[in-house]
Amino acid sequence: MGPEVSSTGFGTAALPSEVQRLHNRFPEFVGNSPPLIRMLQQLEKIASSDSTVLILGESGTGKELVGRAIHRLSPRRNGPFISENCAAISPTLLDGELFGHTRGAFTGATSERAGLIESAEGGILLLDEIGEMEGLLQTKLLRVLQEREIRRVGSSQTKKVDFRLLAATHRDLEEEVQQGRFRDDLRYRVDVLRIEVPTLRQRR
Repeated sequence: MGPEVSSTGFGTAALPSEVQRLHNRFPEFVGNSPPLIRMLQQLEKIASSDSTVLILGESGTGKELVGRAIHRLSPRRNGPFISENCAAISPTLLDGELFGHTRGAFTGATSERAGLIESAEGGILLLDEIGEMEGLLQTKLLRVLQEREIRRVGSSQTKKVDFRLLAATHRDLEEEVQQGRFRDDLRYRVDVLRIEVPTLRQRR
């Protein structure tokens, strides 16, 4: 039998049987360290909600794995899971990727195209490294979260959207707000539920 580990929100140590149950439920995560077990217990609770989740963790710790696990256990499991890394694409291209565009909206837009937010209808959209998103896109995303509707680039028409947002970052968004690099109202919208992914150093 392995050592007992502390849990979050249960007030007692997790028994080996609980650790095994969590590993059976989350086979994509390897390890028995207390921080990892606490994260899995928290993940199990968060998955059943439909609220926005902020996933915090260093690069390479498995933030997308967390997002996929939430999708697998959520009421939206039969809908799509779509992921985009906001740091891997220029702001101009990210605008069209997220919101879609109409034909002729810009050079090369030869046909109408749905964006990732529309494509996530009924499912989950994970925006990785949301802390890298530039100001105008932050404003547009905030409006989508407030109004639950989207307008494609080059269009004057809006469309209602139904999706769950997961936002991931390695940055301290409170610090980013203080430095004027991230909107506080958007931070408030994405930081409804929070889960912290342990570093690889904590999961040996």
